[in-house]
Amino acid sequence: MIELGTVTAIQEPQRIRGLEMPWNRVMGGTDGPAGAARALGPWHPQEFMAECVETVPEVGGMMTFVFRRSDGAPLAFRPGQYVNVAFPVNGEDQEAVDRSYSLSSSPTKPWTFNITVKCDHTGQVSPWVHANVKPGTILEMLGPVGAFHLPDADRRARYLLLAAGAGITPIMSMVRTIHSLPGQADVVVLYHGAAAGDFAFHKELAYIASVDSRVKVFYSLGDRGKPEGWEGLTGRLTAAMLDEVAPDANGRQVYACGPEGYLNTATELLGKVGVDDTSIHMEFFSGDRQTILEYQAELALAVDIAEGIAEEIADSAEDYYESQPTAFGLYEPGYDAGGTLKATGLPLETVAPDAPCPEGRGGSPDVGPEAGSPDASSFDTVGTGSLTLSFMRTGINVRIDPAEHILGVAQRAGVRIGANCKEGMCGSCKVVKLSGEVEMNHQGGIRAREIDAGKFLPCCSTARTDLVIDA
Repeated sequence: MIELGTVTAIQEPQRIRGLEMPWNRVMGGTDGPAGAARALGPWHPQEFMAECVETVPEVGGMMTFVFRRSDGAPLAFRPGQYVNVAFPVNGEDQEAVDRSYSLSSSPTKPWTFNITVKCDHTGQVSPWVHANVKPGTILEMLGPVGAFHLPDADRRARYLLLAAGAGITPIMSMVRTIHSLPGQADVVVLYHGAAAGDFAFHKELAYIASVDSRVKVFYSLGDRGKPEGWEGLTGRLTAAMLDEVAPDANGRQVYACGPEGYLNTATELLGKVGVDDTSIHMEFFSGDRQTILEYQAELALAVDIAEGIAEEIADSAEDYYESQPTAFGLYEPGYDAGGTLKATGLPLETVAPDAPCPEGRGGSPDVGPEAGSPDASSFDTVGTGSLTLSFMRTGINVRIDPAEHILGVAQRAGVRIGANCKEGMCGSCKVVKLSGEVEMNHQGGIRAREIDAGKFLPCCSTARTDLVIDA
């Protein structure tokens, strides 16, 4: 019989070396794994319907929503990835509003999966989600998506995980995954929050750290005052704080998620403590809120930009709290006393609308906007190339070579298109193609029905013909 109060030394578990995701051997197998095994490999993003089966209130104005796929299949994903969810915030008969949320659960339990949503009461989507998504709610999703994730196999598995605010969600998926796997690992988590009671998942993190010697968790209150009884760290992220929690940071892979300012600071400090750029993995879930609001005000002053563009950018401000993946990298064109500059950073050549076409181009576009739209032939034309992109809202023609990706050329010419990953994963640059043909190599950032409706992702698309674009 074990006597209460007796202190017994507990030996460390004997473990295999490193970490390996359960699907890794399936992916590397040559014998043709069974269908059930293949289903657990995160091969490609898919479109699917999912049913909410549970809601779990979290601190800090957050709520976890537990889903299962309606088709009964597991959701195979890598820890740190996200899903794009279509929310019918304006009614079932209206077009859904898409938002991307990191998966906070572990892929080693694939029969259900979690997203955790922070409520911004001034936003459009997150208040609707908190009020309306309940057990039984069925939503359309696309995923998994994202390059921010742990490796499928790591013989060393030494990690420093940095999170600020809602940036804890993909980090939580990583912690849960590592805790569920056998193998040697050394994990340090540093979690910044706004208030002592605002650290989501703190009870589970404390439990994992208490039973899994591979995981250590530290908390910091940023630059807030230290409340009575607080035993964690205080102050914003500094090199001294990194040295305190992980003096061997330069020997670890670093995964960090949070607001842009926090991650910019983290990047600078990690370099100071000797972490190589190749060991730093960042997930920006939004741009700085004040920057976006200032940008919105500048848009209002740009009289040559359609009102609809300003509304689109205003909507993006709520993504500070709602959108988890990469930075909302809005292009900011130059301004002078006369207003918006039509081009910044790209040596573009202004050409008269009736100038002869370059050699190899068969005349003016055999395309046109809908009735009542401006006449693209009256727009200024900039750039050189064999094809023409007509941006109807911006009121400019941009010439482009077929090998160039549309997004970069358009943004440098002053066309305002939001962009996050720029790899065809997040869908933030989605625009409508009124006419013409593109070649698109996306990685799950757009649904089939959206492609059928004429939408495309300019970040991963090249022009096959002259195009007329609603941007």
